[in-house]
Amino acid sequence: MRRLGPLSLLPLLTLSLTAGNVEAQDPPTSVKTTTQPPLQSAANPPSAASERLFQDIRQAAGIDFQHPHSPEKKYILESVSGGVALFDYNRDGRLDIYLVSSLTVDTARQPHLARGALYKNLGDRRFVDVAEEMGVALAGWGVGVCVADVDGDGFQDLFVTGVEGNHFYRNKAGKTFEDLTQASGLGGGGWSTGCGFADYDRDGDLDLFVARYLDLDIDELPEFGRGEICTYRDIPVQCGPRGLPGQSDLFYRNDGNGHFEEVGKAAGLSDPQAMFGLGVTWFDADGDAWPDLYVANDTKPNFLYINQKDGTFEEMSFPMGVAVSEDGKEQGSMGIAVGDYRNEGRPSLFVTNFSEEFNALYHNQGGYFVDASFRSATAGPSLPHVGWGTAFFDYDNDGWLDLMLVNGHVYPQIDQIDMEASAPYRQRRMLFHNRRDGTFEEVAKRYGGPLTAEQVSRGLAVGDLDDDGRLDVVINNLDGQPEVLHNVFPQAGHWLLVQLEGRGKMRDGIGAVITVHHGKTQQTRTVHSGTSYLSHHDLRQHFGLGDRAKVDSLEVRWPDGSTSRRSNLAANQILVVRQADGPSAE
Repeated sequence: MRRLGPLSLLPLLTLSLTAGNVEAQDPPTSVKTTTQPPLQSAANPPSAASERLFQDIRQAAGIDFQHPHSPEKKYILESVSGGVALFDYNRDGRLDIYLVSSLTVDTARQPHLARGALYKNLGDRRFVDVAEEMGVALAGWGVGVCVADVDGDGFQDLFVTGVEGNHFYRNKAGKTFEDLTQASGLGGGGWSTGCGFADYDRDGDLDLFVARYLDLDIDELPEFGRGEICTYRDIPVQCGPRGLPGQSDLFYRNDGNGHFEEVGKAAGLSDPQAMFGLGVTWFDADGDAWPDLYVANDTKPNFLYINQKDGTFEEMSFPMGVAVSEDGKEQGSMGIAVGDYRNEGRPSLFVTNFSEEFNALYHNQGGYFVDASFRSATAGPSLPHVGWGTAFFDYDNDGWLDLMLVNGHVYPQIDQIDMEASAPYRQRRMLFHNRRDGTFEEVAKRYGGPLTAEQVSRGLAVGDLDDDGRLDVVINNLDGQPEVLHNVFPQAGHWLLVQLEGRGKMRDGIGAVITVHHGKTQQTRTVHSGTSYLSHHDLRQHFGLGDRAKVDSLEVRWPDGSTSRRSNLAANQILVVRQADGPSAE
């Protein structure tokens, strides 16, 4: 954010897989087989204007959430909220939606005006808001969200970051949520942003990282448009972040008994220089099967913390090639996507940035990363825009990860400037189709509809809302209503949706790596808690299979190092893979 300076539900097929081998059982059969139309060539997606990809079903679905409105955005506090999470809070097999709400400076002392929304999925693409009765209509200035089954009871818990403290809600069997913020030790403080759970020490329970942004007093905010740090192209705008004090980050170790201890300094994750943290993601950057941590910092070098396997981390973003752009410049980084877009078995990073700084695609070379932003053809189209939520996902089920991001400026005043020199305040989305050769084609205009609608967007989460095998997208917009983009692409290929059930307190399988082989193609996915921008994707992992009607083999590497395997799986099904009890297989 650099602004300174000159449904219908399918039944589940449950396969119980042992660590390292398979229990004797009959060969699996497909839960639901659909008639697949001929798959369009991935290198040449359809160009007909009539070809639709997404349909915004928000209104028909009954989603009437409204993000608070601050027309002039005079303060940076009013520009960065907007997380969204997709998770099945009541285990009915249908994916639900949580939308984070916020306040404005004028309403900061009226927390009841900011009400988060939890939309229960009723099936048939209809939803109802149950946040009040479930106890998660957050009364306060919300920012981001992440989800995990922290206590291993089978129901996913909710963590919401905020401007003046965070909230941790324990899911009580899908009947209600209990506010355990103080009892758990996760209240934090200050202005928290991105968050994510992971078992960093592989002790069998989930720990939590929380990024923080600026250290501001709501009662003593810098005056709008006054001073060197409060102008943009010679017009008055909100102040910051450069020139304002940052905040260190928070890292909580789970003691296994329902309480967390803040150990950021001891672990090497505290950020003593107080950078401006926004997006976060846990993933295995160096291929050693231990979770590492990436943090997107606004106008500062980004962090890549490599897990030392002894309870500590070493910050290695510069040696690993993911701190700054390839020309050595700091960027205003916000959102993060992780994905093996070349089907090589290694996760790469995509980071959204501020206008005129281009979005960064860091390709994982195995041990280090290279900036492939321009070589991949993802940088050029992004230059005028301000990017936020983002995700790698296979929208057409051709077996190759595509890339989507949402945009929107931070200054409403930008519309006073000559439009030839800058994108407007409200901006369209971008969708990059994977060409299978390390490059992408930006195709949002080809499909039109909600992809070309101009909004001030922030959070983005991806998941299959109606279990039809095509991935949908939910976007949280500032100053307006969200969008629920139902994937209606008629040329989509076959698919497999994998849901993990780990053992003990690692029920979600967070940190697990799933690899499938079909024909000559290998695909790899990692299960993440929190990512994108302040958001949380469906924990189930989706694999597009193109014209292949089966998966030859599937392997799960669980967070503890054990493995589960299966072969000859039918396509077009939701597959539940359970980690068997017993010793780990390293």
